[in-house]
Amino acid sequence: MGRASKAQAQENRQRVVETASRLFREQGTQVSVADLMKAVGLTHGGFYKQFASKEALVDEATAHAFEQFTRQYLPASGSDSDPDSGDTATQEGRTQEELIDVYLSAEHRDNAADGCPLAGFAPDRARATGDSEAHRVYAQGARDFAEALATEEQDGLARLSTLVGALTLARATKGTPISDEILDAARAALTESD
Repeated sequence: MGRASKAQAQENRQRVVETASRLFREQGTQVSVADLMKAVGLTHGGFYKQFASKEALVDEATAHAFEQFTRQYLPASGSDSDPDSGDTATQEGRTQEELIDVYLSAEHRDNAADGCPLAGFAPDRARATGDSEAHRVYAQGARDFAEALATEEQDGLARLSTLVGALTLARATKGTPISDEILDAARAALTESD
């Protein structure tokens, strides 16, 4: 079998990053390189032709997750909406209340692979030692989301903590009545003054 063309190699690399981004949010960064490459449909040996290390992939996968998340959830830059009104529109045209409803939905709770990287990567980032690109991207993602959530009445960091904390707890208690109760309580707390 011949070597992959540059275009094919780039496509394969992108598939690995996208798949890693999903698997890491769903299962954590302890997913093995062998399992990751199997999920992509490529050989384990091909990994090291694309990435210097697994940590380099974690960095890229984290950045990819935040890019997706930003497009889906955060306000578009230069948006005409008023951030102090609580009605900031996201890039998909959602108000903050709609964003909160989507974020605190059973669908988002049950789909960690495509969900919020703040909740998905939190256990791994909390256990990580040293400074990495993934750590920097994660911290900046938290800052950006907090700024987008701030309203005149509510601090963005408090709103962010409520959202991510509620989602994390709801995922940890999925299948029990308290899981939905957590989502409902957080939604009520975040939207009562909007």
